[in-house]
Amino acid sequence: MPPPTRLILDIEVSDTPLIRKAHAYAQTTYDPFTYNHIMRSWLFGTLLITQRLTPSQQQTFDHEAFAIATLLHDLGWALDNPRTTPLISTDKRFEVDGANAARAFLAREAPDWAPVRVQLVWDAIALHTTGSIAAHKEPEVALTAAGIRVDFWGRGDFATGRGVTWEVYTRIATEFSRAGFVDGVKEIMCQLCRQKPQTTFDNFVRDFGEKYLREEGFTLEGNRGVDRVEGAVVFP
Repeated sequence: MPPPTRLILDIEVSDTPLIRKAHAYAQTTYDPFTYNHIMRSWLFGTLLITQRLTPSQQQTFDHEAFAIATLLHDLGWALDNPRTTPLISTDKRFEVDGANAARAFLAREAPDWAPVRVQLVWDAIALHTTGSIAAHKEPEVALTAAGIRVDFWGRGDFATGRGVTWEVYTRIATEFSRAGFVDGVKEIMCQLCRQKPQTTFDNFVRDFGEKYLREEGFTLEGNRGVDRVEGAVVFP
C-alpha cells in the first residue's frame, strides 16, 4: 500500500520516517542549488506518477524507493563540497558514485530493506541521466529519471509529451529557486571533466568538456566509441 503522505506546495508527497531521514540528509549534505534541484525533481516526478500510472499501478508502486532515489540522486557530483567529497571516487561516473552513496545510506538507515528494493534505488540513480534506458526499466526507475528530466529541460516531459502546467511549474520553481542552477551544473560538469575525464567519455558530461574545456586540453579524440572500434586490435 502507498505510504502516508504530506503536502509540499499542495502536492501530496510520500512521507515515511526513512524518507524524512533522506530529506534531512539531503538538506545537510547538498549545496543550496542542488538541494533545490532535487526538491523540484521530487515534486515533478510525484506529479508524473499520477499521469503515467493507473490507480492500481500506483497501489503497487514503491513510493518510498522513488522518493529516496530522487532525493539522493546527486550525491556523486559535487567534487568541491566537503560533505560529498568523501563519497566520490576517482574512477566512476558521478551517477554510479551517487547510487553507491544511496546504497550506503540504506545500509545504515534501513538494514532490513530487501535487496531488490535497494537495487531499485541504485538503478534509478545510476540510470537517471540515461532516459532512453530508464524509460524501459521499472516504473520507479523511469519516473525518477522523468522528474529530473522535467527540471533540466523545462515543463514538458519530452519522452511522453506530458508534463506539468506552467502554473504548477512556476510555483515549484519559485519556492525552490532555480537561481544558480545552470551555472552550477556547468561548473560541476566541467570539474568532472577536469578531474576524472575518463568517467565522462560515454555520457553527457563530456559535452561540457567539449564545449568549454578544449583550450585546457579536454578532448574525446581516441576515446569515442568509433575511435575504440576502429582502433581495436583484430585477430584473424
